[in-house]
Amino acid sequence: MPLFVNFRYLFALFYIIWYNWSMKSEMLKITIPICPITKKNHGQIVMMKGHPIMLPSKPYQEYERKCKEYMPKLDTPIDYSINLECHYYMETKRKCDITNLLQATCDILVKYKVLSDDNYAIVDSIDGTRVFYDKENPRTEIIITRKKEWE
Repeated sequence: MPLFVNFRYLFALFYIIWYNWSMKSEMLKITIPICPITKKNHGQIVMMKGHPIMLPSKPYQEYERKCKEYMPKLDTPIDYSINLECHYYMETKRKCDITNLLQATCDILVKYKVLSDDNYAIVDSIDGTRVFYDKENPRTEIIITRKKEWE
């Protein structure tokens, strides 16, 4: 009987180790050590072929440009179902719109080919996304986790 118990214990231990290893390979963490900026505030309206269009603000364009160096270089952009978890650490306690922060993050991830698109088939959920206050170290922490087919 002790051999059977030891075998079950070893099997369970092996499964836990394998599961944790497989989940690590299915996770991507990105930290952008710059104060997050939304895309939609203070945009510029310009006329293009007789139609007004909204361009992002100069501070956002600068933020987007600076983010490039923190984006991972992937062989191919992510094109499968993921959970996008973002932790925004703001330098002030001023209220901000989390959906605008997420929109800016998604657009940056698509622009720098981390994600192939930010539609619902790829960004399946945004569970765990929060806004925090950190005056000394404003940043964005992004955790991309592959969703399993049964989730």
